[in-house]
Amino acid sequence: MDKRLTVLGAGSWGSALALQAASNGCQTMLWGHDPIHMQNLARERSNQRYLPDIPFPDPLQTSDDLETAINFSETILIVVPSHAFKSTLVNIKPFLSANSQIAWATKGFNPEDGCLLDQLVEQVLGPLPKAVLSGPTFAREVALGLPTAVTLAADTETFSRHLTQLLHSASFRIYTSNDIIGVEIGGAVKNVLAIAAGIADGLGFGANTRAALITRGLNEMIRLGLKLGGQPDTFMGLAGLGDLVLTCTDDQSRNRRLGLAQGQGMS
Repeated sequence: MDKRLTVLGAGSWGSALALQAASNGCQTMLWGHDPIHMQNLARERSNQRYLPDIPFPDPLQTSDDLETAINFSETILIVVPSHAFKSTLVNIKPFLSANSQIAWATKGFNPEDGCLLDQLVEQVLGPLPKAVLSGPTFAREVALGLPTAVTLAADTETFSRHLTQLLHSASFRIYTSNDIIGVEIGGAVKNVLAIAAGIADGLGFGANTRAALITRGLNEMIRLGLKLGGQPDTFMGLAGLGDLVLTCTDDQSRNRRLGLAQGQGMS
């Protein structure tokens, strides 16, 4: 497989992953649905809206044309909000080839029925290589090249090795897994707990309360994850405990900031 990657979603996280791949020597296509936003990215060679003052490397191209983006590479990384995940799958389906393989860094469940995103991929696209990328990551820190570690769970070893080759570097460490379900659950549930941690801090309950909430929240995450088919070790790793601690304790987290505002009485 050649070193090419299509990233769907030109927000902060999609742009950061596109920057990581391109900085790693991978020919990268970043797609976004908003033509004006994508024109700005192409003109400024940076994402000033979400990651200001971080220039795009030469291997990073941009497009607002979905067919062009899908034809660019058989390896597709979806980084759109969970509420847009299903529609993205539907929209890309006509352009996929027999060799297409799908990864995603979206965190959440399908809002229509609560199913996991890998189940959505199977429902909409049928059987094809699948992988999910998750872990304790703030987009700007990744884009700046600060040391970061993530979990990549894939359903085939070949796809896992290929994605690792595209993204893994000295500052962006990938640890592989075969537990797609566990990684998905960790990435979704930690957001709920981060809102709760923010509310507790907004109410002035202190560090003891936050630590108790994180610890008992992790226990609930593990129980849910095991019931749905995840593996115990996943929840004690980067995609579970690591992401939970990051999101519950740092104000870069939008979920935590939402909880803080609610705890302080804002609407």
